[in-house]
Amino acid sequence: MTGGSLTGKLLVATPVIGDGTFERSVVLLLEHGDEGAFGLVLNQPTDLDLLDPLPQWYSLAAYPSVVFVGGPVEQERAIALARADATVAIEGWSPVVGRIGTLDLTQGPDDIGPGLEEIRVFAGYAGWQEGQLEGEIGVGAWFVVDAWAEDLLCDDPEALWSRVLRRQRGTMSMFADYPADPSAN
Repeated sequence: MTGGSLTGKLLVATPVIGDGTFERSVVLLLEHGDEGAFGLVLNQPTDLDLLDPLPQWYSLAAYPSVVFVGGPVEQERAIALARADATVAIEGWSPVVGRIGTLDLTQGPDDIGPGLEEIRVFAGYAGWQEGQLEGEIGVGAWFVVDAWAEDLLCDDPEALWSRVLRRQRGTMSMFADYPADPSAN
């Protein structure tokens, strides 16, 4: 791996990605190292209300209170991001960006205690083998940008891709207005 770890950064899909799983996706990298990378697609909500699979966590669900598709790998696996009071030690919470971190869902909310403010649950994750992500970045499939804490549990996930691009400097910000179907332009 050259250039250092991208853990905690956002990957923003470029038009090179094309149609499919990652079209217009925004991915938070939870781990990136010599052996590969994995992260969560932040802007693919499902219609499955969190109340159905995890009723014990529903009262803490960030809006929209649905399960999100975190990526195409192991979609039966649940991964949670949670906003927490950083001044309180929370069992099973690991910071990623600001007050947002990953949360171990094997415990119940009553077992964790105070300090959790809201959570979002993702089914599956996005994964890359050694060198794969670097290759995709090299061919222009992803922009790598800084994550803002408000991106991670945003209440308008469908607008996240454009919003993240719009705040970038230079030509990257112009991609925010890239049409979903360029042939219709």
